[in-house]
Amino acid sequence: MAQLAARLAVDLSGTSIRVVEGTMGGQMRCGSASVPDGASAGGKVADPGAVARALKPLLARIEITQTRAFVAASDSLATFRILRLAATSTARDVDAAIARELSFDPQRMATRWMDVIDAEGQRVVYAAAWDQALIKNLTEAVKLADLEPVVVELKSASVARAVPAPACIVLDLSSDPAEIILLDGHLPRLWHSFKVKEPIGDDAVSTLASPLRTALRFYRRQSNGDFESSAPVFVSSEQALPSQLLTELSALIGQPVALLPIPARVPPNVRHSTYLACLGLLMRRS
Repeated sequence: MAQLAARLAVDLSGTSIRVVEGTMGGQMRCGSASVPDGASAGGKVADPGAVARALKPLLARIEITQTRAFVAASDSLATFRILRLAATSTARDVDAAIARELSFDPQRMATRWMDVIDAEGQRVVYAAAWDQALIKNLTEAVKLADLEPVVVELKSASVARAVPAPACIVLDLSSDPAEIILLDGHLPRLWHSFKVKEPIGDDAVSTLASPLRTALRFYRRQSNGDFESSAPVFVSSEQALPSQLLTELSALIGQPVALLPIPARVPPNVRHSTYLACLGLLMRRS
């Protein structure tokens, strides 16, 4: 069997730049660097040159060899929906449905969509509306670092590939701000960000429970209650968390809570909680 070619994944979704080069099940190089003050806020690149000046030495430090980059962008740059249409729907039908579901200014926003696998005989479409100016800033930063951004996708889509459960919530405390990504049917359904004070201790339970309960209530209203109470909440954190915090959080939100499991075929030198979006990019089929 031919060996898979190494791939370069770059996560520009937060206040840290995270990079992984390699293949799933093979060797990986990884590293991270802080985004300069004022260069990016909430995942939105304001100064592409400053971001590139932080990215280039990071690439050199970890001896990156690839120049074609798969990039994770913050969900704050876009709005996404999962649309269910008749199996006979045409591309024009899909475009019309997106226009109805995602109200956007065509002068400022661009849309992309793709079919996703579904077992019920419907046409299921993942659609996103992007802010073109913000995406341009992000891709410009990548280009200024002498990379070619061949794929740009939302972090939530990357994370969806890297978690083991078809329905779950990822509570990402390694991101700043913290993020909630709700997945159902292996697809991202909801994204929310909020600030958390560090270090995180036992007294943070109520701070974490409140946005989680809000996200659960919102999605259950949207899906007519179709999100099981057995669906786990996976907590991703670079800080060691007290086990009591997970237990109390589970009791407050009514869902099982556990630390994020390590994805299959990830070497021990790669902190999966830190590089989760990058790992999801490495798992892309194309």
